[in-house]
Amino acid sequence: MTSEASLLDQLRTLATNPAARGLADDVALLGDLVLTHDTVVEGVHYLPSDPPESVGWKLGAVNLSDLAAKGAAPVGALLSLSIGHDPGWEERFLAGLAQLCEHYRLPLLGGDTVALPAGAPRVLGLTAIGRAAAAVPSRSGGRPGDRLWLVGTVGDSAAGLACLLADRAATGLLVDIYRRPIPLLDLGASFAPHATATMDVSDGLLLDSWRLARASGCGLHLDLASLPLSSAFVAERGQDRAARLFAATGGDDYALLVALPPAVDGLTLWQGEPVRITPVGELVDNGVFTLVDDLGPVPLPERLGYEHHPS
Repeated sequence: MTSEASLLDQLRTLATNPAARGLADDVALLGDLVLTHDTVVEGVHYLPSDPPESVGWKLGAVNLSDLAAKGAAPVGALLSLSIGHDPGWEERFLAGLAQLCEHYRLPLLGGDTVALPAGAPRVLGLTAIGRAAAAVPSRSGGRPGDRLWLVGTVGDSAAGLACLLADRAATGLLVDIYRRPIPLLDLGASFAPHATATMDVSDGLLLDSWRLARASGCGLHLDLASLPLSSAFVAERGQDRAARLFAATGGDDYALLVALPPAVDGLTLWQGEPVRITPVGELVDNGVFTLVDDLGPVPLPERLGYEHHPS
């Protein structure tokens, strides 16, 4: 079975242009343009029962979240649209995408369409293009002693998905967050100029923070007790160690993970509407990942987050 990591190694032999950043980041940087591409797959990134409008919104939002992590403003997008056999699905999907494009002023510039064979799952892709106002932080610029800050909360989307897996008719705030994530573009623009390293949290906080630490040549010390949990999450899942590990590994959060020098207080970098901005750990020079909470050391779970493996 071919792993995602081995395929990335092979792809790096092709992506040798400096704009690719060695495929060690979530974006490419071409002059002042920031480019990212994300794909959502039916049954993997969204449920077949999810409303098509929310799938359209989500496809746009996950791409804009990558731009947000780099402090880039959206300037355009290219869509890859697969056409299935459910009457009206594509029209509803495009209505949801249009809502996102209008809200975030993201012009659709073109793309491609392809017809699917009967019974094939939908595969939908979007390339988002942004413009950076300042230097674009990568994953790999962190240094030992930098504090890791989380902008936003974690666990809500995974909890919403769990509700839907238990009951496809489930509703409520957690389901809404799972289906319609909010890209933190304005917050990203405020944090990126001060950061040594950034990324969004899409595959789980434990996995993504470890990826940032490794890319920066550092170890990681993370405090599980410090995780910002929403009141909706706590009401559904609680806030004990098990609940916090669920929140830290679930993924689909689209919060921002930011490494800041010790002298920079992340709480001073945002003056807009209230948002959870929380120091959750720091980069260290021993190359080791340690996880703690109020009870002491926490054994690392076997699964740090979501990783792509062929079934």
